[in-house]
Amino acid sequence: MKLLLLATVPGELLTLKSEFIKTALKKNYQVIASSSALHSESSIDIANLKFTYDPIYLKRHGFSVIGNFKTILSIIKLYKKHNPQYILASGIKLVIWGGISSRIVNAPFYAHITGLGYAFQDVTFLRRLLKKVVSILYKVALKNSQAVIFENIDNRDLFVSQGIIPMSKSFIINGSGVDLQKYSFTKIPDTDISFLMISRLLGEKGIREYAAAAKLVKQKFPDVQFQLVGSQDASLDAIPLEEVLSWSEYINYEGFVKDIRSSIKNCHVFVLPSYHEGLPRCTIEAMSMGRPILTTNAVGCKETVEEDINGFMVSIGSSSELAKKMIWFIENPNKISSMGKNSRAIAEQRFDIHKINSEIFKILNI
Repeated sequence: MKLLLLATVPGELLTLKSEFIKTALKKNYQVIASSSALHSESSIDIANLKFTYDPIYLKRHGFSVIGNFKTILSIIKLYKKHNPQYILASGIKLVIWGGISSRIVNAPFYAHITGLGYAFQDVTFLRRLLKKVVSILYKVALKNSQAVIFENIDNRDLFVSQGIIPMSKSFIINGSGVDLQKYSFTKIPDTDISFLMISRLLGEKGIREYAAAAKLVKQKFPDVQFQLVGSQDASLDAIPLEEVLSWSEYINYEGFVKDIRSSIKNCHVFVLPSYHEGLPRCTIEAMSMGRPILTTNAVGCKETVEEDINGFMVSIGSSSELAKKMIWFIENPNKISSMGKNSRAIAEQRFDIHKINSEIFKILNI
């Protein structure tokens, strides 16, 4: 039996899907994975995982008609080549184009909605128009799907209320999970308090609010450190690198870091003031390593915090509320360790990757 995985970027196969793939191989399934072309350093890891990697034509950003048509043709070719019994797609473009392609060749299709992204934040006329277009595409793509997996109730309810899918096809899991052994618990460092945010350089991740809050806090507590880790991005919501570098007096920008565990280990509090998420993996990884969480009450983010137990939630877009909670941590350093231990306990209970993979296999009826 063949299981085909579609992921937006190759890195997802090496991180989010690696344990899933190992389990599928143990179940004697032949695993084929596909995304855009691999970087050379990823090929070694792929070989070690002992599955077939067959790339497709895929541009992560933009909405080129010709580019999307090429992606559909590439996916159809992939389906016909491998004739899989199960197809599991994650990421907006691959759920949409993978789903539409599966209808053309009549292949069994499962979708994993990891977040709704830029299009569903309908704050302007153009975004409302884009939301309508994307909703129609989702409805077409998911019409014959076997199941649609969500990471939070809000996203599921939106799809059902919009008539994109019926409730009977929907399932909810606690994100993509975290490897609790790889992201093991670490003690809070005995240094000046440091806040950490990990994110691609996107406006709706709340990076500007993080920077504004840091500037406010630094005026009162100059020794407190604010770290920002994450790569540049090419989407419409991208923050220019020049703007990020202009915050250097109060933000230490480290760029892309391949292994974020050292960054989490050296911080005291993890911060993600995002406007919307599926379930943010970096937050769950920070929880697993025993860090309190400071985030927003946004969809996806609120699922990671039990208020005043393992952290706090603030209003979306409010740098002043964010700064106040940062100051609370600075003035109550004795609470950081206990909140971090609570984060680890929540991660063990809800976000263990092995539990979540087991749920996905049940949904696929494997």
